[in-house]
Amino acid sequence: MARISSHQLLLLLVALAVVGALFMLPKGIVKPKEGKSELAQTAARTANRDQGAAAPSTASVDGAAAMGGTAEQPHMSATPAQQKELAQLRARYAAADATTKLRLASDLAAKYAAVTKFDSAGYYYEQVAVARPGEQAWKKAADQYFEAFSFAATEERAKALSAKARELYQRVLKNNPDNLDAKTNLGMAYMASDNPVQGVVMLREVLATDPRNEKALYNLGVLSLQSNQAEKAVERFRELVKYHPDNVSGQFYLGVSLAQTGNRAEARKVFTQVKQNSTDPALSASVDQELQKLQ
Repeated sequence: MARISSHQLLLLLVALAVVGALFMLPKGIVKPKEGKSELAQTAARTANRDQGAAAPSTASVDGAAAMGGTAEQPHMSATPAQQKELAQLRARYAAADATTKLRLASDLAAKYAAVTKFDSAGYYYEQVAVARPGEQAWKKAADQYFEAFSFAATEERAKALSAKARELYQRVLKNNPDNLDAKTNLGMAYMASDNPVQGVVMLREVLATDPRNEKALYNLGVLSLQSNQAEKAVERFRELVKYHPDNVSGQFYLGVSLAQTGNRAEARKVFTQVKQNSTDPALSASVDQELQKLQ
């Protein structure tokens, strides 16, 4: 089930001002005049983010140079004590022998992930994977870069981080071509490349193998919605909530999609059910706004 964060906000979907409290979409808002490449990148980051990344992540001091980022960290959630601990671990890592480096890299990766510094976490998990390669080792690193990509604040960062995620997911699939989670994320990472069509193809291949795949259905639904294919989005989200009835994000987006297709009666029904099934006051408030639009 896709994780929901009550403090995240839904900004704008396609041409509609859909104010929500389930998720926070990327800062790049999809507008009708955007080109296909820009729209695809925004849609990719939207779908990634809605899958439950914890909080915004900016460039980190460790991975910044490699990823073309900056050492500024306006959203870093680490406390002064955590920052001190990370600095000490980095110093120990720099001076350690190969065996100790491996252990410290794993510790650093976990601690950076805990403070939502996903690109730094990916960097250190990648060092572990280089030393001890394997499907799960590469996936740990790829997943962290994928999270960082989800929150990329600029097109340049999105391209750099998605490229790194693609590189590592391809290593995962080389070890195990049947890893559908890696293939789904690789497909979404392709949405920020020069070949977004390849991403859609990969997501469809995942559904061909597993027609009930929650993440693939969800991502294809969001991509359809953001490319003004509301009827296709309805189809995807119907399948999603049919097989995964607890996916609140899918239920909410089904309501949004139905409203866009003009099916106001069913959209009202879906939004009402979402509100009845949720104890989140922020979600209830956003549903109330959507219901008011349908009056």
